[in-house]
Amino acid sequence: MDLIFADPPYNLQLRNDLYRPNMTKVDAVNDGWDKFGDFAEYDTFTRGWLSASQRVLKETGTLWVIGTYHNIYRVGAIMQDLGFWFLNDIVWIKNNPMPNFRGVRFTNAHETMIWAQKKKGAKYTFNYQSMKALNDDLQMRSDWNLNLVTGKQRIKSKNGLKAHSTQKPEALLYRLIMAASDPGDVVLDPFFGSGTTGAVSKKLGRNWIGIERDKKYIRVAQRRIDAVQKADREAVDVVKRKQVRIPFGALLENGLLKPGQILYFAKNGAKAKILANGHVRCGKVTGSIHGVAKSLMENAPANGWDVWFYKDENGKAKTINELREQLYSTRNLHV
Repeated sequence: MDLIFADPPYNLQLRNDLYRPNMTKVDAVNDGWDKFGDFAEYDTFTRGWLSASQRVLKETGTLWVIGTYHNIYRVGAIMQDLGFWFLNDIVWIKNNPMPNFRGVRFTNAHETMIWAQKKKGAKYTFNYQSMKALNDDLQMRSDWNLNLVTGKQRIKSKNGLKAHSTQKPEALLYRLIMAASDPGDVVLDPFFGSGTTGAVSKKLGRNWIGIERDKKYIRVAQRRIDAVQKADREAVDVVKRKQVRIPFGALLENGLLKPGQILYFAKNGAKAKILANGHVRCGKVTGSIHGVAKSLMENAPANGWDVWFYKDENGKAKTINELREQLYSTRNLHV
């Protein structure tokens, strides 16, 4: 598998029915598949499916797991015990959360996704430019504001009731599948439910495998996926731009920046002077734009092209990456 998305039972531990202030019953998640005797039983179940997922995941593959405060910390600890390496945690902020009817806690308005690779240090797929494009050409952040599934998006059974109690929004799967896989990759969902992962995978030109034991859900998912129109290859095969490497010094050679000019660090406004050899000096630290940025971020990885700014003739701050893009376009260096 190139990518696995898992939406396991959350072990919500609901014991009693929940009612609104007007005494109407809340249609909560009380399915049998979400009931476990205790935490030990849930941990055994979790370790089982995570181990199986790890076995079939490529060395370069990644795993996404979604959950709430009821289960995500237990799942995360077991993932680390098994050797998964965390890349990010993504917070899905629900724009339309269910209220807390009893008024005894904060409204639960988010869920957490863990994004992890199978093997620390292995190459993995992250379509950074596609995520940036989806976000109006701004870096995609780890807080995703998306609606719960409601109205026409909710898959209904033949009797008009919702077909699955925990159906996830297609927007959520669209974003993570676009981020962490390429057309033709195989996406696995071990808790397939109403088939959201399969529907979005088909739409985006990915192959998919869904595992589901409830025949009722299988029928719902099959009808849903059969109705999806697969996009043509040109639409989904977003070509990753390959560029000839341009060193920072080329900006000096071409007169886009000058020795002695000041750069500004995005995080804290620290100033660095550009040296004639293409290095920059910030305080007592001298080195490449990447190395000096890394030192300012306490040795965290840093891409200097994105975190250093210069000021144009009008005093407007711009990233030095804009100058690199300008040099690419004038020198026709796309390959």
